[in-house]
Amino acid sequence: MALTNILFALVLFASFVFFGFSARRLLSYLQTARPENRFDHLTERAKRVVKIALLQTKLMREPVAGVMHLAIFWGFMVLVVAVLESIGEGIAGRFSFRFLGGIYSLITFSQEFFCLLVVVAIAMALWKRFVSKVRRLQVGTRGNLDAALILIWIFFIVTTLLFQNAVRISLGQYAAGLHYPISSHLAPMFSGSNAASAWSLGFWWAHILLVLGFLNYLPYSKHLHVLTSIPNVFFSNLEPRGALKPINLNDETATKFGVADVEDLTWKQLLDGYTCTECGRCDSVCPANLTGKRLSPRKIMVDTRRRTMEKAPMLVQGMQSNENPELFAHTLVDQFITEDELWACTTCLACVYECPVMIEHVDEIVDMRRGLVLNESRFPPELRATFDNLERNFAPWGFSHSSRADWAEGMEIPRMSDAVEVDVLFWVGCAGAYDARYRKVTQAFSQLMKHAGVKFAILGLEEKCNGDAARRMGNEYLAQTLINENVGTLNRYNVKKIVTTCPHCFHSLKKEYPQFGGNFDVVHHTDFLLDLVNRGKIKIAGSQRSTITFHDSCYLARYNGIIDSPRALLNSLPLSSVIEMPRSKDKGLCCGAGGGRMWMEEKEGKRINIERTEEALSTNASTIGTACPFCMTMMTDGVKAKEAGERAQVKDIAELLWEAVEVKQS
Repeated sequence: MALTNILFALVLFASFVFFGFSARRLLSYLQTARPENRFDHLTERAKRVVKIALLQTKLMREPVAGVMHLAIFWGFMVLVVAVLESIGEGIAGRFSFRFLGGIYSLITFSQEFFCLLVVVAIAMALWKRFVSKVRRLQVGTRGNLDAALILIWIFFIVTTLLFQNAVRISLGQYAAGLHYPISSHLAPMFSGSNAASAWSLGFWWAHILLVLGFLNYLPYSKHLHVLTSIPNVFFSNLEPRGALKPINLNDETATKFGVADVEDLTWKQLLDGYTCTECGRCDSVCPANLTGKRLSPRKIMVDTRRRTMEKAPMLVQGMQSNENPELFAHTLVDQFITEDELWACTTCLACVYECPVMIEHVDEIVDMRRGLVLNESRFPPELRATFDNLERNFAPWGFSHSSRADWAEGMEIPRMSDAVEVDVLFWVGCAGAYDARYRKVTQAFSQLMKHAGVKFAILGLEEKCNGDAARRMGNEYLAQTLINENVGTLNRYNVKKIVTTCPHCFHSLKKEYPQFGGNFDVVHHTDFLLDLVNRGKIKIAGSQRSTITFHDSCYLARYNGIIDSPRALLNSLPLSSVIEMPRSKDKGLCCGAGGGRMWMEEKEGKRINIERTEEALSTNASTIGTACPFCMTMMTDGVKAKEAGERAQVKDIAELLWEAVEVKQS
């Protein structure tokens, strides 16, 4: 036995040394990236670890897959005690936690229970990947082999533990009973065997070698997430959801902006690459990927990891470009990730929302767009006109700025420059001011506010584009110019509360303007109208009998959690019923217009708005409800393309409410 202990001590020492080397290597790669403070608000971060990493709440959005993964995860957590016991036994002989008494019986019972769950979960995982062939799990031959290897490896880790316990029960070393529910049933297999002692030692060695081998394989596998997922959740972004981080454009030491290669990323973004489980949940909800575009959020992360492993070792060694020109000639953008992939993103945030380990795909994509636009002026040709219009007309369309308030002619709506005392500023937005169809929504909402006695005003010609589109298209300089000018105007009027019908304006004003000194109480018109209805300021007397399906704007539902208000307003219409689409609320499919896609051609695959329109039409609802100008445009175009104008009409919630107010029934 002493020889076994010595041999085990050597194996354990070698294993920990090699693992330490591997961990140090990975940590050194993170140090080649840009610094970022993710060590703030430690209590909040710890709470997030408990909720997301330990309780696996995001995985449970897919209940079957979630339960399967939860079993494997907690199986590993519970088996840590068994591993520690095996290590103690290898070092000190008959080591055990039996001194814990009844608690130990509970531990052994839970270990065996979770071993069984893990075996069932592994069988389910193998079935889903290799028999059912779930689309999101297909990651190529190499990826599938790696997944199979890991699953089978885990299977042998838990089964060797069960068989080790079973042999020891047959030898009388452990007492059979409920505290060993599985092993007690396996023990008769070894009763009376002359080789039982050898089996016991063999299973113990097999179990501990499998565990130590697994530990040292992970840093070189796509299953590195087993080690990095909890840290990645801990260091996840605590800033307002979906708010992009500003670039310090006044930094005179900066030689470039945005991201071209891995050293331009932050260490957290490299950690995201480490942590990608390649589970495909991001791809399964990505509107671009679902409609045949080249973009794969999973591939973005995998490519980040591949490029990190390729270039970071050279950076750690301090190698210069002239020492390995071929390697340094490569970049993350172009050699690994193409422009087409980056520009296909609608920034809908679905990938981020569904990722179980809190990877921040959209921020990295926008950072790479920033690198292309700010450093190289590389962007789709059609965006040239959009950027020019934003610079000259302060709107993405080519309308004269002098016509920005024309929609309000004859409506007697005051402007802030009239020095009127108001309760709220109505931020109209570019679409609300210029788009012929959405002007009707602007007018309907204004009529509702007037009807409810709300004291409001508009900026008129002093309002400029909020900067959202420019920012998400990577033109941070143009975006900050617009934002700073608007903040100056709003602060000059001492604006406190803002209401807007555009979710993109709402998100930008609420979550990104504070980065530039603009702190306002910003409300979306669905919340604003619901409050007026609940307070009796707007009384609904009736409506046309209709069935309505509501299309959730990404910038409302996922970015800002506004899900219930639109439905409450629709349900307040007495003759209407709401039918949900298969993908709705925070799982809703993007209309395809976000992230600047509104002004880009869709040249690859199926049009996203057609995919979404078909889903809306499949409900047979007579009205498709919206609460966003971009969504209205895309859904209206989709209905026209499907020649379904007689079957369904597209209307904003403000229009539907204005049609049903009491004053219009008298």
